[in-house]
Amino acid sequence: MNSPVDFYFDFSSPYGYFASTRIEALAAEFDRTVAWHPILLGPIFKLVGAPPLIQMPMKGQYSLHDFTRTARLFDIPYVHPDRFPISTLSAARAMTWIDARHGPDKAVEFAHRVFDAFFARQQDVSNADVVMALGADVGIDPGQLADGIAQQTTKDELKSRIDAAIARNVFGSPFLFIDDEPFWGFDRFDYIRKWLGSRR
Repeated sequence: MNSPVDFYFDFSSPYGYFASTRIEALAAEFDRTVAWHPILLGPIFKLVGAPPLIQMPMKGQYSLHDFTRTARLFDIPYVHPDRFPISTLSAARAMTWIDARHGPDKAVEFAHRVFDAFFARQQDVSNADVVMALGADVGIDPGQLADGIAQQTTKDELKSRIDAAIARNVFGSPFLFIDDEPFWGFDRFDYIRKWLGSRR
């Protein structure tokens, strides 16, 4: 049995969103599953002393253009959010709790809803009420989800997962590991296909 593809992402990352629409198909081509890992880029940026991508001189302007171009080229629904970037702490904690309580399939279903809400439907997923509603969309009781997000065990678990990602030198979104081989970026997917094909 091939090991899963480890898929690290921040819900505020356009490239993470683009990757989320293709990662399952990519893994399936090589008889693999995907282990989804929500993270927060804020602590990572702070650690390495880097600002968010769009705040970088020259690179930020380019990236805003590239978000729209990438979505168009790959036929992915995309409307650049009015507020960007935002905190996705509530969404990441919610996915962490859903994974623990309801399993990875339900957590991935929720992740797709969050990405679509933020990048295709202009919903502010930094708002906890929006996150609760998205949970309800996948059959999660909003009250239970709210309680789950507030639990210290959920907060500690997400922090532990972010620390584990940092220990693996995850520095962006999306970031993938395949048999411990690291790949950064949605634009690496064809590269990954070549790399995996060469190992058959």
